[in-house]
Amino acid sequence: MSTELEQTETTELGRWRAFRAAITERPTLNLAYRIVVGVVGLAVLILGIIAIPYPGPGWLIVFAGLGILATEFTWAHQALGWLRHRYDKFMEWFAGRGLVVQACAALFTFLFVVATLWLLGTFGMVGGWIGVESKWLHSPLTW
Repeated sequence: MSTELEQTETTELGRWRAFRAAITERPTLNLAYRIVVGVVGLAVLILGIIAIPYPGPGWLIVFAGLGILATEFTWAHQALGWLRHRYDKFMEWFAGRGLVVQACAALFTFLFVVATLWLLGTFGMVGGWIGVESKWLHSPLTW
């Protein structure tokens, strides 16, 4: 079973390399491919950075965006390694802090999420859906 899986992975890797080599042979197609990878990777990276403070896979999305970029750009590959190392070190440090520090971080994250949802007008919108109208639910920002 294990050798079967290894052969499948090797075959798929060989196909990918052949596909990529065919694109590399054509300079215009190679440039277009790199641009598409750059735009998609950058979009995923930005989405991940925005999602970091919110509950969910923010850091996973950041790593995915850098991973996409790393398939074509050396700087992204180096940044991915550096960031992964720093993230692991920070999480190790954070896990070693006491419960008070971890609770404060959770509280700060919660307050940040509530504040941004309020500023974006989410509470006013949801309140309108369920028939609760109050001035404090609406964002101070006018859209």
